[in-house]
Amino acid sequence: MLIELKKLIEANPLFRDKLVLPSFKSSRLRTLINQSLNWQHQLCKNPRPNPDIKTLFMDHSCTPTTNGARPPPTNSPLMGPIPKAGAFPPIGAHGPFQPVVSHSPGAIAGWMSGTNPSLPHAAVAAGSPGLVQPSSAAAFLKHPRNPTGVTGLDYQSADSEHLKRIRIGQSDEVSFSGVMHTPNICSHDDLPKAVVRNLSQGSNVMSMDFHPQQQQQTILLVGTNVGDISVWEVGSRERLAHKPFKVWDLSAASMPLQTALLNDAAISVNRCVWGPDGLKLGVAFSKHIVQIYTYNPTGELRQHLEIDAHVGGVNDIAFAHPNKQLCIVTCGDDKMIKVWDAVTGRRQYTFEGHEAPVYSVCPHYKENIQFIFSTAIDGKIKAWLYDCLRSRVDYDAPGLWCTMMAYSADGTRLFSCGTSKEGESHLVEWNESEGAIKRTYSGFRNRSLGVVQFDTTRNRFLAAGDDFQIKFWEMDNTNMLIAVDADGGLPASSRLRFNKEGSLLAVTTSDNGIKILANNDGVRLIRMLESRATDKSRGPSEPINSKPLLGNSLGPFTNVSPAAAPTLERPDRTPAVSVSSLGDSSRLLDVKPRISDDADKNLSWKGSDIVEKSQLKVLRLPDSVTAGKVVRLIYTNNGLSLLALASNAVHKLWKWQRSERNPVGKATAHVVPQLWQPPNGTLMSNDVNDSKPAEECAACIALSKNDSYVMSASGGKVSLFNMMTFKVMTTFMSPPPAATFLAFHPQDNNIIAVGMEDSSIQIYNVRVDEVKTKLKGHQNRITGLAFSQTLNALVSSGADAQLCVWSIDGWEKKKSRFIQAPAGRQSPLVGETKVQFHNDQAHLLVVHESQISVYDSKLECLHSWSWSAKDTNIAPISSAIYSCDGILVYASFYDGAVGVFDADSLRIRCRIVPSAYIPFSAASTNPVYPLVIAAHPSEPNQIALGMSDGAVHVVEPLDVEQKWGGQSCQDNGSIPSNSSNPSPSGQASELTPR
Repeated sequence: MLIELKKLIEANPLFRDKLVLPSFKSSRLRTLINQSLNWQHQLCKNPRPNPDIKTLFMDHSCTPTTNGARPPPTNSPLMGPIPKAGAFPPIGAHGPFQPVVSHSPGAIAGWMSGTNPSLPHAAVAAGSPGLVQPSSAAAFLKHPRNPTGVTGLDYQSADSEHLKRIRIGQSDEVSFSGVMHTPNICSHDDLPKAVVRNLSQGSNVMSMDFHPQQQQQTILLVGTNVGDISVWEVGSRERLAHKPFKVWDLSAASMPLQTALLNDAAISVNRCVWGPDGLKLGVAFSKHIVQIYTYNPTGELRQHLEIDAHVGGVNDIAFAHPNKQLCIVTCGDDKMIKVWDAVTGRRQYTFEGHEAPVYSVCPHYKENIQFIFSTAIDGKIKAWLYDCLRSRVDYDAPGLWCTMMAYSADGTRLFSCGTSKEGESHLVEWNESEGAIKRTYSGFRNRSLGVVQFDTTRNRFLAAGDDFQIKFWEMDNTNMLIAVDADGGLPASSRLRFNKEGSLLAVTTSDNGIKILANNDGVRLIRMLESRATDKSRGPSEPINSKPLLGNSLGPFTNVSPAAAPTLERPDRTPAVSVSSLGDSSRLLDVKPRISDDADKNLSWKGSDIVEKSQLKVLRLPDSVTAGKVVRLIYTNNGLSLLALASNAVHKLWKWQRSERNPVGKATAHVVPQLWQPPNGTLMSNDVNDSKPAEECAACIALSKNDSYVMSASGGKVSLFNMMTFKVMTTFMSPPPAATFLAFHPQDNNIIAVGMEDSSIQIYNVRVDEVKTKLKGHQNRITGLAFSQTLNALVSSGADAQLCVWSIDGWEKKKSRFIQAPAGRQSPLVGETKVQFHNDQAHLLVVHESQISVYDSKLECLHSWSWSAKDTNIAPISSAIYSCDGILVYASFYDGAVGVFDADSLRIRCRIVPSAYIPFSAASTNPVYPLVIAAHPSEPNQIALGMSDGAVHVVEPLDVEQKWGGQSCQDNGSIPSNSSNPSPSGQASELTPR
């Protein structure tokens, strides 16, 4: 086509001898045409999976469906990078389309377009295949071994004219995590190099994988050469589970498997991996079978599936989501790739075409196109769609032997690492659009001793085990960044694995062990886990330096439950319960908590009060224009910024910069941040209700996972803001009723639960601008929403002090319950009630001005801390939140005090009195108190307080190693806790978080 086009142009006398066409590859023209077609389809108001686009010179519009219904949304991400003027956007809102030009057979991107759309297969019918853009313009992608199924946000189906404006604006370019590769500022401190743990496995480690969930990223799965698997908590050095190899049902085993075991009983783990949600794990063995276990928060492994998968060894295993269904992908010595249903174990697909044993698989997807890369020991790389046809790509890997492929964590960059039979190792990045090697990384020894293993982290670094060292590269630099020997003891080619955040790196040792390397964040994480283990193992008889009794604005409280006994073993945890076990939707009577009749007795509390500024570190954030109360406050997910929403509907964003005192650039009270605004000085202001002042309206806010967008409302329309430019991307849901709370769906960020002023909850699809359903069950406005992916449930709370549980699958109500009024207060309660799930996704923090409570998944109250209306020296609770590690609960009070509680028992650790952090000048005029409290996403001892005078304070202990209260108040005498559900042994129930 390019040649014909060139001839046509040069034949025109107007251009002859006046126009010189540059030399560029044919794929460039194909890319430009496809970008143009995608641009048309993005702006289509009725997008269909297979658009029929005839020309580039007229706007395209798909024919609406016959019944007038909108097509189902594709799992596309939050609009790709906003292009500069004149630039083409990436594939975005809607599914890709059939190409109109041919493709080079060697291109990785081009093979996706070769599928016949008329095939009746479900994998094809789910969404028509199309072209994958080059990595520089690709949409969000998922990690091949952790296909979470969680899609990004996509707001591109809003008004087309509006989108035309926001997509071609001069200053709208935004950096997204995983989409645009911003220049990296490399620091050796970002790499995990310090050895913080040594684990003795006892046999040669063949495979490792960290838990995929951030809350449990110190859980390490290990498989060995004798066929056993272990689950380690690397922070506490505790082996949570150990399973030696055995065939679960030998009678059901095939004859080849029985014969192989009879001839040689030795068996090894070839690969072990976590499922995307961390609730399942898969193990591939060197003989025929794979085993799938289920894993629960207690550390227990249960047998789930045993599959006689391949003849010979099963060389690799991975999880994937074809057609939004969790599946297992395996490959083996029989030269096949097979796909299995992860629930039933039924085989769904078989791919044949390799001429040598298949060494590895890498399932992945872009947009709604699911595919699998595979490598064989003859060096061939093939790619497959789920259509049971021949491979779509066939080309050679460097080294022509054992090679593994992996995407960067954001899915936008493809890497492979392999070793030839002669020992030459190759680590390369691929150009997907060309099917060619983009860059080759240097630094390997001339002859590697063994097959080199590698891993990626943070969309930034590569690591490989070579020459008895761990070698690191920055993705944009082919030269090796640094090599470490981890204090020695590594094998020639160590196996390695990063945890989710890249703060920890597990590497195998030559003495059948594992070393855990950490960067600064990882060291803090390990120390946090050490302190938690120390707290749990400390007996009540240990001497504690307690301070003299001080005045307490939290007031006298009743001690109902005895102190928790020390525990040396890992405490049992309440297992997660599926929402189906919650029973029918009938409303339950208030049976629990039963607050003791002696709740009015006043027992003095001897605890640690913080009364002086010298006892903690406080930073009042700079603010040139302080106006309105701070009604919402939230840290960004990366912990580098703090976002506040004031009662006047204006947002404020503080950013911490990297410096010698703050090399990571995280939020801290030790360094003053910058009150950030875009260069044009734009304010990020919400739409307001003309009939009602913003100060009298309920405000709500929610932040996208990549910190690029914030959704917010202050009584008017819900606004979507670009965090880099502060510009309004779109607005929706005009009042009345007004939105009062926002929460993103955990599995699809296009779906938002919106709590309304009229007591309803609207499940809203932002991409198609449509309310999927309305949930009704409350009697007053919605004040809290919390999703649990573990329970597959949404919990709502309202100003009617009622809790409701809704199933995510069908949005039916499973259970509801009013929270019980403390002694001395009129029942039923009224007033704002907030909810937040613990890290384990099974326990729920419920906050009302009268109490703080912890509920289990059945809405049974486990612990409750409350105050009676008769206690005139106690102020109501204004806000409360879990610490990021789930160990503490922070609560603020309307008298300015801040309480720090143990999350597992709601015992008070310490109290911060107002004089310790509020300037005297501010407190002397009008009463100043925190309206909202925020917890840092990675520093468990740091909080931020949004004040009634518009100020924001960041508060943390004097030293980063210190903890609030030092010792739990359970060692300090009487404990102000109303425990509503003591265990039969008389000990307080444990709710230890991971």
